[in-house]
Amino acid sequence: MEYQKVLEPEYDCIIFDVDDTLYPLKSGLSEQCTKNIKEYMIQKLGIEESKVPELCHQLYVDYGTTMAGLKAIGYNFDDDDYHRFVHGRLPYEFLKPDPVLRSLLHSLPIRKVVFSNADKAHVAKVLGRLGLEDCFEGVICFETLNTTTNEMITSDDADSIGLSLSGTETFKPITNSCEPNDVSVLPKSPIICKPFEDAFEQAFKIAEINPKRTLFFDDSIRNIQTGKCKGLHTVWVGSSHRTKGVDYALESIHNMREALPELWEAIKESEVCYSEKTAIETPVRA
Repeated sequence: MEYQKVLEPEYDCIIFDVDDTLYPLKSGLSEQCTKNIKEYMIQKLGIEESKVPELCHQLYVDYGTTMAGLKAIGYNFDDDDYHRFVHGRLPYEFLKPDPVLRSLLHSLPIRKVVFSNADKAHVAKVLGRLGLEDCFEGVICFETLNTTTNEMITSDDADSIGLSLSGTETFKPITNSCEPNDVSVLPKSPIICKPFEDAFEQAFKIAEINPKRTLFFDDSIRNIQTGKCKGLHTVWVGSSHRTKGVDYALESIHNMREALPELWEAIKESEVCYSEKTAIETPVRA
């Protein structure tokens, strides 16, 4: 007897950035975050105010986050204090529940993982405000990749910060001394973060991700291009123009079904094939 083969979806995992990806840049949250970073540099680190805008921008360009850049050029400060100052004062009320995105995410029975440079408290607050706190299996964030606090996102951690994970896996940090790329040109930073390759490599190990079967959504073209180099299929959010390293470009995360209908079609076809195969195998009783 010949059976129909159950089709296997092309992807078995989707990775999502958080800021300016799960919500639009126009929300104003990122603008306020940049303002807080500059104030931290002036008030906490004593950097001359006139030099802060250019330095803030350049460190972000060179290191992916201003925080990583500040550490690289010799500033020593407490990570938690920085995050409380920069993220703890954000106007999260700018973000509103997004039932459309929630429905889209829940309609995809594929592993969904958050991969953010931000701290876990910030990620939790954003997901909570958007109503997406139960849409992801796990979270890879600052604390996951950086072992200074030696923390991991566990079920207890998630409950304590209001973050619900739909799956049972927890992501534990890997202890090693990864360094950003181009260390021959730039001073090393002790911070591991996107867009550098070591951050992606650790994320893959931590979450047991096969990049060749994974979609990566991010608003940063640098993050997207590194992800592509590491084997990910990439979706650039916030732009409709494809460029080097970009497989798909979306103006909004809400356009994911129109841009990637194969995600839903593959699932539907698999269900149909499985149903037909089961019908063939099940004997008909007279």
